[in-house]
Amino acid sequence: MRVITTVRGVREATSAIRRCGRRIGFVPTMGALHAGHLSLMRRARRENDVLIVSVFVNPIQFGPREDFNRYPRPFARDAALCRGAAVDILFHPTTRQMYPEGAPATRIHVSGISDILCGRFRPGHFDGVATVVAKLFAAVVPDVAYFGEKDYQQLVIVRRMTEDLNLGVRIVACPTVREPDGLAMSSRNAYLSPRERAAAPAIHRALALTARELHGTRTPVRVCIAEGLRSLREGLRGVQYTVEYFTVMDETLRPIAADSPPPRGIRLRVLTAVRLSSARLIDNIGVHTHP
Repeated sequence: MRVITTVRGVREATSAIRRCGRRIGFVPTMGALHAGHLSLMRRARRENDVLIVSVFVNPIQFGPREDFNRYPRPFARDAALCRGAAVDILFHPTTRQMYPEGAPATRIHVSGISDILCGRFRPGHFDGVATVVAKLFAAVVPDVAYFGEKDYQQLVIVRRMTEDLNLGVRIVACPTVREPDGLAMSSRNAYLSPRERAAAPAIHRALALTARELHGTRTPVRVCIAEGLRSLREGLRGVQYTVEYFTVMDETLRPIAADSPPPRGIRLRVLTAVRLSSARLIDNIGVHTHP
């Protein structure tokens, strides 16, 4: 495995790979790798000739009161995991490499879907995500990039940005990887206290309950959401928490009518964000409504 730390270096390496006609699969990460990231790497390894992973904690997607400075950066461990996953190139640029002039004057905003859900609570976050992903694509020039469904809003934004800008990268969505008790794997799970960790699987249980309620029902969507919220609040009793949102949308993140039964024969997403002390956890689950 080669570790490359400069934009110029990774461009030269990938240019040589493309000249040989080899297919590049790319997994962008912020490090603190876990089984969810490794599942993306395994799929990318199977489907491509060359696997490139980036580890870069992107400062412009963090708000002023967020956890950029304490975000975990166990690079030696991350590099060992990448070697174990048969990564060919680990791209690990510094902030100065990615933003040589400091905060960039140019940022990418995907209107509409960047301002809802997590975007309401983290203004500018998805502009930072879209901008860094575009810069990584410009440096690596992959054929295919792999993103987890756990960060579903990010996935939809990156896919739309890539299509709108004709970047020529195919975006592959990979299923959320969960702990045995259902909690979605996330680097931020490390922030949970033992009591919060014990309560956190209530998030997935509430999503799954809502998905079951939506499937094949003629009950209004708002009633299904209310049942899910009831389950979530019951499961989180005993810990401090804030539910930022708990909602149902279509798979492109367009709203659906809450006072009507779910539309029939389409794919929906149940999405939530819950803050437990200093840990902000997001999760979602898909449901295909009955024809």
